Amino acid sequence: MDSRTEQLRKRTKDFALGIIHVFRDLPETKEAQIIGNRLLRCGTAVGANYRRACHAQSRADFISRIGVVTEEADESVFWLELLSELNIAKGAGLDRLLQECRELTAIFSASRRTAKRRK
Repeated sequence: MDSRTEQLRKRTKDFALGIIHVFRDLPETKEAQIIGNRLLRCGTAVGANYRRACHAQSRADFISRIGVVTEEADESVFWLELLSELNIAKGAGLDRLLQECRELTAIFSASRRTAKRRK
């Protein structure tokens, strides 16, 4: 595995850990827990699905799997934005996590476009 792949594996794992920390710190309100559960699901799926994409059997398989990674990352952005805009969660940690999520979404979107173009 090349260093870029290893770096993205680490970033997505660190992102998942950050999502778990945000989830643990959410208040016990119904809306916070509903949004938190959705965020926990998609935020941790980014890293898991990226690992699956790394072991794709073909270019078409990679394109499909990296598309799932992109969708999960973009959904994570949505839930993080809701938590922030509703003032359910806030702070520099949430801002950094949201920025990282936007960067990961852009990276995986670009990766998918490149793979499709080379197909």
